[in-house]
Amino acid sequence: MRRTATGLIAATAFTLIACSAQPPGQGGATPGPDAAMLQSGRPFTIATVADFESPWAMAFLPGGRMLVTEKAGSLWLLSSDGQTRSEVTDIPAVDNDGQGGLMDVVLHPDFEANRLVYFSFSESGPGGKGVVLARGRLDEEGGSARLADVERLFQATPYVSGDGHYSGRIAFSPDGQYLFFTNGDRQKFDPAQDPRSTLGKVLRLTPDGEPAPGNPLAEKGFHPAIWSYGHRNLLGIAFDSSGALWEVEMGPRGGDEVNRIEAGRNYGWPLVSNGDHYSGETIPDHDTRRDLTAPVASWNPSISPAGLIVYSGKLWPQWKDDLFLGALSGKALIRVEVNPASAPRIEQWDMDTRIRDVAEGPDGAIWLLEDGRRGAAGKLMRLTPAE
Repeated sequence: MRRTATGLIAATAFTLIACSAQPPGQGGATPGPDAAMLQSGRPFTIATVADFESPWAMAFLPGGRMLVTEKAGSLWLLSSDGQTRSEVTDIPAVDNDGQGGLMDVVLHPDFEANRLVYFSFSESGPGGKGVVLARGRLDEEGGSARLADVERLFQATPYVSGDGHYSGRIAFSPDGQYLFFTNGDRQKFDPAQDPRSTLGKVLRLTPDGEPAPGNPLAEKGFHPAIWSYGHRNLLGIAFDSSGALWEVEMGPRGGDEVNRIEAGRNYGWPLVSNGDHYSGETIPDHDTRRDLTAPVASWNPSISPAGLIVYSGKLWPQWKDDLFLGALSGKALIRVEVNPASAPRIEQWDMDTRIRDVAEGPDGAIWLLEDGRRGAAGKLMRLTPAE
């Protein structure tokens, strides 16, 4: 049975399950007091800055300019106020069917010196389709911009049929030595538990795309890039100030998750979930398998999490080190306050639109990308404290 706490957001019934932050593998979900704070009021003002066709991700350059990806394969360089833009050329061709396309974009930690931009995209290849990690050098001249010397660094294994659950999120470790890259299960379920496949995994790579030395499962016969496994569709990944790695992923029908990623852990998909199959067939809950790592928080019904940041506290000091994530089907911005000694506290603000990505600007403003669908533009929005 799913354990839930109910609330009301903008006259729409919503049910949330919040799990206590237990040590990995120490049992299942137990809701704590005040686990959910469901909000319709917004402690911020919203300014629409620009529009894009199906935007997917954004990254800030030194000085406040931005890179924004569009799913169909365009990369845009925006001025710091968002009023002017130029298209960054020489992006590889992408497969734009279903959930595929041009996806994440992240700067190298030493971008000011090397100008390297990392990005992910889906493509067709032998055996089907898969997600690729690539990088190029941002060159600007005469008002135009291009990615020079584009290199393919890593690709998912294996390529399979279908157009879903690519994931493709990228994050550098705080010391800049390692790159973490998410590969979704591609809606194939079992590969998430297959030690030879990178599907349904968090990968730890060198900045050149090689499996990082010392990955915890390589000596057990796993693909040498695997850091953790048993994941479904991982659409947000970020480090906090202590160096802990956080991740959000879509569950099946219910069971969307926030996870604290630990080296070598099995997060259970598809063996366990706090949701069920779309057919209605039940899936055992996390608390039935104490050997598998339970999420820190999960949602029933689904919110479809996308994008993740750990907030610095610059404009909202009370939110320092809190997680912020977008919700697609939930049409919300969500704050998760994680305290290892108690259940997480969660605030959710109705945004009345699908939120695809979340980023923090240099000044501490929170930026959102709306998920453009069915020909409608997706807005780029800037959030600042309410007066």
